[in-house]
Amino acid sequence: MKVVFAGTPEFAACALRALIDAGFEIPLVLTQPDRPAGRGMQLQASSVKQVALEHGIEVLQPLSLRTDAKDPQRAEEAAAAHARLLSLDYDVMVVAAYGLILPRSTLDIAPCINIHGSLLPRWRGAAPIHRAIESGDVETGVTIMGMEEGLDTGPMMLIERVAIDDADTTGTLHDKLAALGATMIVEALRLLSRGELPATPQPEEGVTYAAKISKDEAKLDFGLPAVDLWRKVRAFNPFPGAQGSVNGTAVKIWNAEPAQGRGEPGQVLSADAAGIVVACGDGALRLLQLQKPGGKRLAAGEFLKSFPLQGLKFE
Repeated sequence: MKVVFAGTPEFAACALRALIDAGFEIPLVLTQPDRPAGRGMQLQASSVKQVALEHGIEVLQPLSLRTDAKDPQRAEEAAAAHARLLSLDYDVMVVAAYGLILPRSTLDIAPCINIHGSLLPRWRGAAPIHRAIESGDVETGVTIMGMEEGLDTGPMMLIERVAIDDADTTGTLHDKLAALGATMIVEALRLLSRGELPATPQPEEGVTYAAKISKDEAKLDFGLPAVDLWRKVRAFNPFPGAQGSVNGTAVKIWNAEPAQGRGEPGQVLSADAAGIVVACGDGALRLLQLQKPGGKRLAAGEFLKSFPLQGLKFE
């Protein structure tokens, strides 16, 4: 089979590596344009682009795939990408966390199959892993689905479930789902090549949407129940990082757990090597790993050596 691949972050790169290792012919990769990253804000290629270049695969990075885009540059790049896709006569496009909308003109060239990190129809949209943890879901998974113009509305082809452990963060759960998705897409294409890949319409019940994570969500409201904040800390690790403020200093909170305690929300009830216990709207939260501006992530005991918190309050 001739497979065009479209994806951008590491989640997608895992799938691309698996397809290459499985021997599929991949004549072209689509990925997002290079973006500034790191402290020096130097342009950095996406994880998918790096894998493609390592294996000598052609890469296209259009700003859009919509040939009717109002911006002339976007429309021109989309037209060039569309022409290149038409010239390839490929069998299927595999899409994973690409970041661009595929217009009807692209979907009509060949079947498009998506690797989605949730149990559809729950958590359609941009941030299914974050939202599953934030909402307290006990399980999630990967759905291999056919693509159509609606947002993650296409038929389900393969589904695998994964338990969400209490210790899981978005980072750890991402890695589990990326590895699972990579295995599943290889199996899906093998089934497709034999004409044996099933396609089941999504149920109308149970639809939820995973809105994109914004940095504004990082600010913790200690008036909320401790269990809600615990989930947010895990959901926002590694991005954007949960955050509190003490005496005007922003403090990132990377690891925490529910604890016993009662007091005014935000009040530090105790602070020692075992953790920093902060009163919440219901219960308390024990902060286990923190980071001050310009510093490193530190366990609570080490953090307290340079940032005493006893008797203070998180705002």
